[in-house]
Amino acid sequence: MAKSRIPKIPFWAQIVAGLVLGVLFGWLARSQDIGWLQQTLTQVGGIFIQLLKLAVAPLVFFAILVSISNLRKVNNAARLAAQTLIWFMITSLIAVVIGLAIGLLTNPGAGTGLTPKDGKLPEHQGSWIDFLTGIVPSDVITPFTELNVLQIVFMAAVAGIAALKLGPKAQPILTLSESVLELLQKALWWVIRLAPIGTAGLIGRAIVDYGWDLIGKYATFTADIYIGCALVLFGVYPLLLATVAKLNPLQFFKGAWPAIQLAFVSRSSVGTMPVTQRVTERLGVPKEYASFSVPFGATTKMDGCAAIYPALSAIFIAQIFDVQLGIRDYLLIAFVSVIGSAATAGLTGATVMLTLTLSTLGLPLEGVGLLMAIDPILDMVRTATNVAGQSLIPVIVAAREKILDHTAYDSASGSPIDELVDADADADADADADQKVAVPAAA
Repeated sequence: MAKSRIPKIPFWAQIVAGLVLGVLFGWLARSQDIGWLQQTLTQVGGIFIQLLKLAVAPLVFFAILVSISNLRKVNNAARLAAQTLIWFMITSLIAVVIGLAIGLLTNPGAGTGLTPKDGKLPEHQGSWIDFLTGIVPSDVITPFTELNVLQIVFMAAVAGIAALKLGPKAQPILTLSESVLELLQKALWWVIRLAPIGTAGLIGRAIVDYGWDLIGKYATFTADIYIGCALVLFGVYPLLLATVAKLNPLQFFKGAWPAIQLAFVSRSSVGTMPVTQRVTERLGVPKEYASFSVPFGATTKMDGCAAIYPALSAIFIAQIFDVQLGIRDYLLIAFVSVIGSAATAGLTGATVMLTLTLSTLGLPLEGVGLLMAIDPILDMVRTATNVAGQSLIPVIVAAREKILDHTAYDSASGSPIDELVDADADADADADADQKVAVPAAA
């Protein structure tokens, strides 16, 4: 007699359930002023984000180091790296133009009821001097303890290039780095399995903290961010796939959707990176190239956080503070978005990038304080757009360079994150079984 088996709930359905429960619990906790529920939602959401951040520093370091060293396995590595960077910049420019256009059409700062007195100086600020001088760390420990991702990327890039130059002598270090990276990714997969629970906590906490009244004050600005990201995500990206890469956009979203949905929940490009790399490889991008382009993109490719968001935010803040922006200012916004996007460094939030933009334009940095309250709501769609772009560009470059596996791309469907998690579980089970069999054999 066959054993009855409980049907498995797809991961996307678990995420949706987490969203619904988060909204319900958040509304209940806020409307009924249930203190213990408010605290529980805050703790659950905070622990989930903290678990993601826990792996960020070592994950970025070893991912960048290994990805650069893997370029030795790829033909025309320099050409691929250059093409990747160029397409990063092209799509960022398109995104910032869309952000500026929406801002100029909708005037998001008008009629909000907000005044300059509502703003406050941010705790962390960015400027071009800080950005340029802050790339090089003063020691090798502080970037990891203070989670300065930009400095970690710099050290990893130097180590990776040095490993390439050393050749066979660096192989022991590279082997160790690959093993550590696999260990970190394995641990992060366990955290990813908790995403539905983390979703409920994060969404619930946002509703408890901010409520619907606050969102109403930022209604136009919030709508602008979501519309701008949607235009890039579901307009620009499919158009580039169809025209530049000659690929079916629907297949891309079928394959990349698990990474996009996890990015929406986690609000962390780096935390989503293992999933992004897996789905990119399943879309037919060679592993050696994907292992370079995805970690590189997770720390520098930010169409949502570093293009659409600062463009709309600059217009919003300028209108609140009654500052007139001209053509020169809009060109500066585009320049900062394309060149300075590495300042976001794949972490939750884009405060550094925003202050970098405002300081370049000479706008009051107190304006950042106006946006901090609504930032978690905005960061979800921004990060989803970031991660989609981080998977898109390797697909486009691979297709143009004729190294894309079209069979794999055309067959990308279903819910790969479930399949990948199951594959990891099966691999663990097989390893355990091998160990159990090996003991009697040895005896």
